[in-house]
Amino acid sequence: MTPPFVILVVEDEPLVSMALADDLESEGFVVIEAANAAAAVQILESRTDIRIVITDVDMPGTMDGLMLAAAVFARWPPIRIIVVSGHRSVVITDIPDGSVFYSKPYRSAEIIKTMSEMLG
Repeated sequence: MTPPFVILVVEDEPLVSMALADDLESEGFVVIEAANAAAAVQILESRTDIRIVITDVDMPGTMDGLMLAAAVFARWPPIRIIVVSGHRSVVITDIPDGSVFYSKPYRSAEIIKTMSEMLG
């Protein structure tokens, strides 16, 4: 049996983060939550088991979700990236190769399907 995959959800809206985390956990994923990109980078620097980062674009702090996606792609190439936004339109050239974008509101089932494809 495959051990559960670890997913990092980076979302500054607590209710959105909790809802997605609950949906992912019910599918057997282990979820770690971060409220901003700086916290996400600290988590990524301290763990080697994260397989996917799901990040919102608009977040407080000096690094938004697009900058975080670029940093993850550069520093941790094996980690797959899903970018979401309810306020900004993102084109494929704004995100790293192999990443996927979803507009909010998204359906968790779509995210989970994409994650399954990313994880093979």
